[in-house]
Amino acid sequence: MSNRKQRILIVDDEESIRRSLRAYLEDEGYEVVDVGRGEDGLHVLSQQPADVAIVDMRLPGMDGNAFVEQAHKLLPDMSFFIYTGSVGYKPPPNIQAIGIGEERVFKKPLGDIAKLVDALENSQELR
Repeated sequence: MSNRKQRILIVDDEESIRRSLRAYLEDEGYEVVDVGRGEDGLHVLSQQPADVAIVDMRLPGMDGNAFVEQAHKLLPDMSFFIYTGSVGYKPPPNIQAIGIGEERVFKKPLGDIAKLVDALENSQELR
């Protein structure tokens, strides 16, 4: 991993989840920005690019799939992890095409946030 802190964007409409993820990730040494809407996430990314986004699927306004598609167009090298309460969520073909398979989908509630952080750290993008 480079000396630069990796920047992670959290997009989730549940403030308590954003707060928990942010605190855990900051304790692990990441720079974290969090927003409650996909549109706000796109605005943040246009000002402060991120290395990784952790995205909920059910968001007010733009849903998580639309956010991922648009964010990928804006920052093609950014990677994505899905953190959703939708038990039956499987990445649709257009989302799989940008590298998000089921191994990057985490279901809420995640009893151990460390599993998500391990996946982040093991991803090629954060080495």
